[in-house]
Amino acid sequence: MTGAATVYAEALYGLARDEALGTQILEEIKTLDSAFESEKDFLRLLSTPNISVEERIGIIDQSFRGKVHAYTLNFLKLLTEKGYVLKFHECAQAYRDLYNEDNDILPVKVVSAEPLTSQQALRLKVRLGAITGKIIELNQQVDPACLGGIRIDYDGKRVEDTVAGRLEAVRRTLKNTVL
Repeated sequence: MTGAATVYAEALYGLARDEALGTQILEEIKTLDSAFESEKDFLRLLSTPNISVEERIGIIDQSFRGKVHAYTLNFLKLLTEKGYVLKFHECAQAYRDLYNEDNDILPVKVVSAEPLTSQQALRLKVRLGAITGKIIELNQQVDPACLGGIRIDYDGKRVEDTVAGRLEAVRRTLKNTVL
């Protein structure tokens, strides 16, 4: 993550937190980040030098005024003016990190061969919450290559309990065995 993205995210988060708008701004940032991810040309349009900064700011106004909070709108305008609008994803991630840290939320990525049932997901959240002392935010992904079991990634750690992982461990053991 670039220093600029962190600086801008810290400024927005500080303002939003002080005004008790942290959650609302987070939701808007997430929605915009998702939209910009699927429509990459929009951010490229906002960063093109062929269009004046005033026109780009006008595009932002037409697109988002009345649909997002003024802080979010002004954040987009500021990033556009300063030439950092292409760093929006990094800014969004930095904002999320600040919000999560402030609210004791731990994002956890869970990969399984089939989707977890709501009961399994709830049990996993409760168990991980008890272990970490944080509120767990599950991000579930399905990967048939797991074959069975689950893989959990959180806080720079990985807990591997998949069939594919066990087979790989057996393969490494056999490979390193001297006969």
